[in-house]
Amino acid sequence: MPDPERAQSVRPQAPRPPRESPLSSRVAAPLRLAAPRHPDVAVWRAATDADIDGIWQLRQDMGRVDHPNYLTARGAIAADFGYSHFHAEHDSLIGIDGNGRVVAVAMVMFPPRQVTLVRSLPIGGVHPELRGRGIGRQLLAWQLGRAKQQLASSNKMLPGWILAYADERSPQNARLLRLGGMHLSRYFLSLERLLSEPIAAVEPAPGIRLAPFTAQVSQAVHVARDDAFMDHWASQPMSDENWNAFVTGRWFRPDLSFVAFGTDDAGVEQVVGFVLSSANEDVWRTQGFTGGYVDLVGVTSAWRGRHIAQSLLAAHLSAGQALGYERSTLAVDSASPTGALGLYEGMGYAPTHRKLAFTLQY
Repeated sequence: MPDPERAQSVRPQAPRPPRESPLSSRVAAPLRLAAPRHPDVAVWRAATDADIDGIWQLRQDMGRVDHPNYLTARGAIAADFGYSHFHAEHDSLIGIDGNGRVVAVAMVMFPPRQVTLVRSLPIGGVHPELRGRGIGRQLLAWQLGRAKQQLASSNKMLPGWILAYADERSPQNARLLRLGGMHLSRYFLSLERLLSEPIAAVEPAPGIRLAPFTAQVSQAVHVARDDAFMDHWASQPMSDENWNAFVTGRWFRPDLSFVAFGTDDAGVEQVVGFVLSSANEDVWRTQGFTGGYVDLVGVTSAWRGRHIAQSLLAAHLSAGQALGYERSTLAVDSASPTGALGLYEGMGYAPTHRKLAFTLQY
C-alpha cells in the first residue's frame, strides 16, 4: 500500500508565471522525426482509423500486465482519433510485426484551451512480449520529439510541459521516462472504498440541493468543472469535444453521478459541485470486484467549505451500494491543495497503489 507521507516527498511543481518569450522560441524541436528501426518490427507508420482495433488490443495486452484494475476502453481510443486537435498523420506512430499485429504505439495529444499551461501528453507503449529489447526507448524518443514540435508550434507566453504517467506497478515504464530525461514531479494515489461498510449520510450546508446528473445540466457542470479544477496541478479547462466524449461515453453512469446546486445572493440557482462516475464492466474480472469509478469530483472555488463534496460522495456511494456493487474507486493528487486526500480517507477510502507523473518543463 502506498505511504501517503512518502507521496508528499516530491516537491509539488506548479506552472511557473508567464514567460517573457513565447514557447516557439524556448523549445528546441527537431525539424523531422525519424521512425525507429528495429528487427522485431516490420513496419513503422502513422496510425489511421483502421488501426483502432489493433491499438485497442495492444492496450489491452499492456494493461493486463501493467495495471489490471483499469483497461483502456476501445471507445476512448476511438474518441482520441475523433478529436479535432489530434492529427494522426503527425501525432501517432505504430509498429507492426511480421504477422500484421500492432506491437508498439505512440500517440502524442495536444489539448486545446491552454489558459495557464501548454501541455503535450505522450501515451502508448510496447507489447509485453517485446519489452526489454530497446523498442520502448526508440518509441519514447519519437514521442518526445513530436511533443517538442507541438510545444514549439505555440506562440503563447506560458509554461510548456511534456507530461507522462507511469503506474508504480510497472517500474520499467518509470525507468524509461527517466532515461528519456523526464523528471518525477507528482504522485497520484488510487483509492478504494468497500461498499459493504456503512455509508453515513452527509448533509450539505443549508440551501444546497443535490440532484442526479442529467444531460440538461451537462453544460453547466462543464463550466463548474473548469472552475473547480483550475487550482489543480497541471489541470486546464476541458474542450467541448473532450467533455462531450466523456459524458456520452459507453461507460459513463448518470445513475452514479450527482450535481449540487446553490443559490447566490441574487436568488439565481447554479451548479456548485459534482461527482461524475463511470462503471467499466469489462475490467471487473481482472480487478477482482464490481464497482464504479469516480472520474471527477469537485466544488467551485466560491462554494468550498460547506460539506458539498462529502454529500456528493455519500450519494455516489449509496447509489453504488443500492446497485449491489462491491467497491468504489478513484484517484487523487497526493499533494492536492484542496485537502482532497484527507476528505476521501474520511469517507472510508484507502490507498491501494500509485501512479507517477513525469514532466519536462519549459
